[in-house]
Amino acid sequence: MEFQDVVDKRRMVRNYDPERPVPPEIRERILSNALHAPSAGFSQGWAFLTLEGDDIRTFWKAAVKDRGDDPWLQGLMNAPLLIIPLSHKQAYLDRYADSDKGWEDKDENRWPVPYWDIDTGFASLLMLLTAVDEGLGACFFGIPPGENTRKFRSAFGVPDSYTAIGVISIGYRAQDRPSPSLKRGRKPVEAVVHRGSWGNH
Repeated sequence: MEFQDVVDKRRMVRNYDPERPVPPEIRERILSNALHAPSAGFSQGWAFLTLEGDDIRTFWKAAVKDRGDDPWLQGLMNAPLLIIPLSHKQAYLDRYADSDKGWEDKDENRWPVPYWDIDTGFASLLMLLTAVDEGLGACFFGIPPGENTRKFRSAFGVPDSYTAIGVISIGYRAQDRPSPSLKRGRKPVEAVVHRGSWGNH
């Protein structure tokens, strides 16, 4: 598939065919492509938890608040593959204390934004795009904070030093309905790009 086609076809898919698992070779390509994301100082402060089969059922019991008969949630629960991208802040703080970087105090305040989360987000986008390129659907969503996050960590032994930035559901598309939010329309380039100085479009 041409790259522009991949971009044009990417959208959040919220329902999957539960009878069609993701082939292992496609799963591994999705994960391998994530490793090509940029990371500050090549820190690579990320990890990816993959869940299939019974592990997925454990995830839904642990990580999602009861939302009744929410059709989107029911569709997401059909996904045969979940990938949880996790960021590792300490990997960045340690990397930038190395001699070629020189921030020996490991002060988090040196960072203007949390690059550990941003870089893990870059990796997540590469996985979303790879899924499209393989003819699959995917959706990125979050784990509710508080008790659900604690249950998720406990269920899968996730260390406290890693933060789940979200979850990627992946599978073969089944009929779903686009989000009502899409009715807002995509903003045109002129509305978000400022050329040379703020306000120049």
